[in-house]
This record gives sequence, C-alpha cells and structure tokens, in this order.
Amino acid sequence: MILDSVDIVLESGAVTALVGPNGSGKTTLLRHLAGLDAPAAGQVALDGQPLAALGALVRAQRIAYLAQAAAVYWPLLGRDVVSLGRLPHGADLSRPLAAADSAAVQRALGRVDGMALAGRSIDTLSQGERARLMLARILATEAEVVLADEPVANLDPAYALDVMAVLRAEAARGAVVVVSLHDLGLAARFADRVIVLAGGRVTADGPASEALRPVVIDEAYGIGFRTVEVDGVAQVIAWSRRP
Repeated sequence: MILDSVDIVLESGAVTALVGPNGSGKTTLLRHLAGLDAPAAGQVALDGQPLAALGALVRAQRIAYLAQAAAVYWPLLGRDVVSLGRLPHGADLSRPLAAADSAAVQRALGRVDGMALAGRSIDTLSQGERARLMLARILATEAEVVLADEPVANLDPAYALDVMAVLRAEAARGAVVVVSLHDLGLAARFADRVIVLAGGRVTADGPASEALRPVVIDEAYGIGFRTVEVDGVAQVIAWSRRP
C-alpha cells in the first residue's frame, strides 16, 4: 500500500492504535516508522533526527518492532528467543548473558506470563505461546519506541487483554507505543489516540470517542457500525453490509 500525505507526530507516554481495513496501510506505516522501509517522499524523524541518518545499531536500540505473525526459523529455547532483544545492547548469545541483559530478559518473560515457556523449544509451542515470546523479545530491548503489528491476532481474549495492558504499561514508563489492531473494542478501551487509515490516507485521528464514531468508520470500512457503551467506554460493533 502506498501512503498518501500521512503527517503525524507521535508522543511519548501514549498508546496510539492504528485501525482500518485490510490493505489500508497500517503495516506500511509501521515499517516506515521502524526505519525498515524508506518513504518515497518526505521523511520519518526521531527526536528531530531523520531515521535515515541514524545507524542501524542506534535504531535497533531505540526502536523495537514486532512484525505481524513474527516467526523464528530455528528451534530456539524460549529464553533465547527473548534474549534476541538484547542483541542491540551488545549481548552475545554464545555465552552467558551479562547481569543486566539477563535481568531484562527475566522481566520481559514475567510480563507476558512466559516463565513456563523459557525452557521450551519454540517449535513445540502454540501460535499464541510463540506470540507471547515474540512480544517479550521486544520488551527485553527496553526501547523508547515500541511498534507492534497485530500483536493480539493469535491470542485468546484473556491474553489479548494482557498484551494490551503490557503495552499500556510501556507507555506509562514513557515509551512511544504504536499498535495496529483489527479489534476496535481493544482500540477503544486501551488507546489514548486512534488513527484510522483507509486507502493509504489518514481519515481520522484523535481520541477513540471521536475517531471511532460510526459516521467516521462506516466510510473507512465500507460497512455499517452501531455503538454500545460498556463501563463508560463507547464500543463499536460491525452491524451490516452497506449496499
């Protein structure tokens, strides 16, 4: 998807949710923010510095990116998967981790309820268990920017809530957190800001109560939505196909 005139500023200490139909540009935008793809026009900057001017190591230390359906192609133990998040900080997985690296890995495993997975080979785990370890990997980086592309796609509802709570905690420690979601209910409940994408353009940008109004997302998704309120939070429900 080609992005068109996307001009956004992301603040630390907040969770920003990217929502929109398949092919709307969510993954493309996240990859640009991570510095994995360079925009054909314009630029992405971190603290005023163009990402292109930062070295790969600096980007890896400052930006943690969780790809959609991220995979590991070797039968690593769970703790070794999470330890990959310490490579930008100089960890050497061919020898025991330094105390600071080991502590970061343990903290990350604990935050995703992954201690029981640490000694298991990743190729023996369910998709949901793998997803939790991949999230722990980016948490172990302790980066100031956390980008997650559909991190709850393979998780049951309980763990989906846990993941969103972890991302909120990352924002609370001062990180910039950007997460793409198909679940508009989770976006409404956990995001400080929602950016709606459609056709590579930003069609709404603001608090969930504004960005997820049916009049806005009906147009973005091409279907009819209805709104209900749960514990004071407006929830939108896909209701009908539009003619």
